[in-house]
Formats: sequence, C-alpha cells, structure tokens
Amino acid sequence: GFQRTGDSFWAAADQMTRGFIIGATAGRTTLTGEGLQHADGHSPVLAGTNPAVRCYDPAYGYEIAHIVRHGIEQMYGPDSADPNVMYYLTVYNEPYQQPAEPENVDIEGIVRGIHRIARSEHPGPKVQLLGSGVSVPWALQAQQVLAQDWGVSADVWSVTSWNELRRDGLAAEQEAFRNPGAPRRVPFVTQQLAGAEGPVIASTDFVSELPDRIRQYLPNDFATLGADDFGFSDTRAAARRWFRIDVHSIVVRALQMLADRGEVDTAAPAQAFERYRLDDVAAGTTGNAGGDA
Repeated sequence: GFQRTGDSFWAAADQMTRGFIIGATAGRTTLTGEGLQHADGHSPVLAGTNPAVRCYDPAYGYEIAHIVRHGIEQMYGPDSADPNVMYYLTVYNEPYQQPAEPENVDIEGIVRGIHRIARSEHPGPKVQLLGSGVSVPWALQAQQVLAQDWGVSADVWSVTSWNELRRDGLAAEQEAFRNPGAPRRVPFVTQQLAGAEGPVIASTDFVSELPDRIRQYLPNDFATLGADDFGFSDTRAAARRWFRIDVHSIVVRALQMLADRGEVDTAAPAQAFERYRLDDVAAGTTGNAGGDA
C-alpha cells in the first residue's frame, strides 16, 4: 500500500518509471488481525496525489485483463501521448466468485473508471449502487435484498477507478476554464450516469473520501459509505458491520435516501435498521469467505 511506499513511487515517477504495481492486500477489512497499520483504507487516496499513477480498484478478473491491456498500450503503444505512467491495481485477500466476461462488456467504461454490471428490471423506486473491488459483490447482494424485502429496484455499477473519474472531471473543468465560450465537455462519469434514476449510494472498503471524489460530477443525490476511523474487529463481517459498509448498511442507506424523497414509507429505514441489527457487529454477515483473517 501507499501508506509505506508513497515516497518511493514519487521517486519512481521522477525517473519516468513504467509498469504495474499490485496492491495485494487491499482494503481496510480484508486483513483483520494484522493491525491497523496493515488495514489499508487510504492507499488509493494517496495514489491519487501522484500524477504518474493510474490507480484502479477492479472487482473481477475480466476487468483486470482489460485494464492491463490498456496499460501496456499506454506505456508501450506507438500512439501513446503519455507513456511514463504506473498502473496501481488493488487486489484483495479474499476469495469470491469470478463471473465470466459479459457479452458486449463496456470496455471503455472499465478502462475509464465505471461500467454498469447489473440492471434491475424490478418495479419500484430506483437507486444506483456503486461499488469497487471487494465491495461490488456486496452491492449485488444489496440489490437482491432491496428488491425482495423492500420492493426497490437497484442498478449496480463497478467503479474500477474513482481517481481516474475525478481526474477526467477535473480535466473537463480545466478545458472549460482555458477555453471560455467554447462548448463544455461532459465528464465521463456524468455521461455514464446520465439518465440513471434515483439516488446514488457508493460503498467501498476504503475511506469515504475515495468515492466522495466524484460527488461534484453527479446530478443525483449522493451518499458514501466508507471504512473511516479506527474501528476494528476480529472478523471481516464484524469489521464491515462496524464501519457500516456491508450489504445491509447499503440497504438501509438506500432506504433513507428514498424516504427523504417520499418514495418509500418514512418508517422503512428505522424498520430495516432494527430488522438487520445494524448496531450489532456480531450480526454482520458480509464477506467471511476464506476465513476470518
């Protein structure tokens, strides 16, 4: 993680280093028992400060394949305008099911930072669930719970790079600043979520500052769930319940936002909070695959 190696990567950037960096134990809750100095909740935030680092938080192997191909082409392709970069890929110490690459997968969305992986056809109020890395399966489970228990229709998006989405948004702002009066380019994340109905709930295994970096580029109501502060637990499920980034925390936050809009019963969030025992870390069930640590 960048909490120990960031200065070395700045030196590498000064030397125009190219290559791939694998954050092999990413996430604040995938290494319970190792101590907070290893519970990495902030490396992507630190990586985002280095202009030579392209930081990705992929969820699935097929995403990694497209990101690596894109990285090789950028570093060594004949048409690259910016070859002196390093690609930082966060991967996790947690096994989960790897789906086959979908037909007509949105490759541009993968390499630029966001693509939709599950559209809900369930009738009812709409929400958009954004996850990255290990939190994408949580969003998919939350999609099912929202439909089955609350009649809510949720689309799920995999955010492969919060940092690249923000950089693109900032670049669009700079282009508009330097060219007053010219038509403004719409940031990629704004384009991707154009027409997406309902509030957006983002959950990651990193600090909430990471997903919060794209807030200004979304017209939707937006909430972030992140692994902030010093909370610690002896199991992954308990840690995720403590930080309130787990499946049922996503569900309750979505219900709160819909209740604020008058689209579900105002009592629904409190009922869900009680039903899922959100204040009880022992009641967490999210992500115990592969053991406790």
